[in-house]
This record gives sequence, structure tokens and C-alpha cells, in this order.
Amino acid sequence: MSQPKTSNNPAFRSHKPIPYEIPDFSDVAEERRHRQERLAAAFRIFGKFGFSEGVAGHITVRDPEHDDAFWVNPFGMPFSHIRVSDLLLVDHTGQILHGEYALNQAAFAIHAGLHMARPDVVAAAHSHSLYGKAWSSLGRPLDPITQDACIFHGDQVVFDDYTGVVRDPEEGKRIAYALGDRNAAILRNHGLLTVGHSVEAAVWRFVTMERSCQAQLLAEAAGTPVVMDDETASATHRQIGGEFASWFTGQPMFAQVLCEQPDLLD
Repeated sequence: MSQPKTSNNPAFRSHKPIPYEIPDFSDVAEERRHRQERLAAAFRIFGKFGFSEGVAGHITVRDPEHDDAFWVNPFGMPFSHIRVSDLLLVDHTGQILHGEYALNQAAFAIHAGLHMARPDVVAAAHSHSLYGKAWSSLGRPLDPITQDACIFHGDQVVFDDYTGVVRDPEEGKRIAYALGDRNAAILRNHGLLTVGHSVEAAVWRFVTMERSCQAQLLAEAAGTPVVMDDETASATHRQIGGEFASWFTGQPMFAQVLCEQPDLLD
């Protein structure tokens, strides 16, 4: 049997198979490196999807050793340029513990409050993506009009107290309080926010929430969407909305960007 053709295109490079189990680490340094790599990959994914809007937008991951600190993107650096070595480690007081760049004060204000209020949250994602901010102006939760939108059925809130650019950590605490134990928030007149027990889960939720906003905007522009009944939507959410499902569904995106852009690991 003939061998398949190969290519010098990075997209065709061989890579590890997609994992079927959430990794478990016995070494904290190894876990930290894993989280850093996934965070850098998350920014490249946001870059590929065009979720940037100037200097707005941030993703964080909690440090596995220091619960009161998280890794975040440098202020003003394009998502598509971020590498592991560029990441900042910031504690809950706003002190930069590692890194040479400036800190986005809005990122600190929002994420410090989230990470303090939700010990279960490992990662959180926010940006001013086009359809997310358009939908946020309506001040409404997403309806279960598609299978994918059911990911957020009973697992989303609308934070309807926009007061301008977030700079005060108290604002982050108010967002965290509104979020409660759920995994997604529509920040009215602002954008989307998602969290998860892994970088992959938080980022996948953001990507599919952005697309669900786009789908509902399109559907409502064309007519009146058919909304699923609560029983069907709830059952679908239980199948596809959990932590493992969100982590696993995000794996192809991460595998692709790691294959195409290996420089992010530098």
C-alpha cells in the first residue's frame, strides 16, 4: 500500500492524538506549563476568530500552586502574537509576580473578582466579539433555538448594570456575584464572559456562545425562531453543557492551532 503524501505546510505536521481524558498532574511545574501553553493557544484561537477589538479582551488561568494568582495576556499585545513567554502572573491585589509587560486594569478588575469568588473556576474568557456585543445590547439571555445554544440553557446570566469601562475591582466582584454558580454571562452593552474548570472549557464556551449569538440574530432577522421546550433544552444541556463535554469539544480547536502555530509554545 502506498504511503500518504506529506507536506511542508505546518497544518499537515503530525501531532499527538486528541486526548479522551482530562490530564491529571502530580508535578505542579508540569501542570503550570500545561496551563500556560493552553492559555497561549487560547489567545491564538481568539486571534483566528477575529475576537480582538483594539486592546480589549482577556483570558486568564489560575496558577496551580498559588490560588491567589492567575496568568493573563499583556496589555496591548495582539492575540495572534502571544506566546507562553509573554504571559503575566498577577495576584489578587494587582501585583505582577512574573512578566515584563503592562497589565490591563480591566482584565485585573474583572478576573480577580471572578477567581476570588469562584474557587472552582480555573479559567475565564472575555472579549468584545462582534455578535456577542451586538446581542448584549438587547439585554436578553440566549434562547434554546439550536442544539448548541442549549449549552447555555439554565447556565447563563445577564449582567444588566453596565457603568462604563471596568476599572474598579468591586465591579468584578459584582459580575462574579451576578454570575453565581453559572458558566456564562452576557454583559449588557459590553460583551460575553465565560468560565470553566479548564482553559479549553472556558474558551469553547466563549466560541460557541459567540456563534449562538450570531445564529439567534440571524434567525430573528429572518423570522420568529422556534424555541425548544424546557424539558428538551434541559436534557440537551445535560448532554453537551458539562465540564467534560466542554473540555473535550474544545480539543480540536487547540490541536489545530498548536499544529499550525507552534511558535506559541516559545
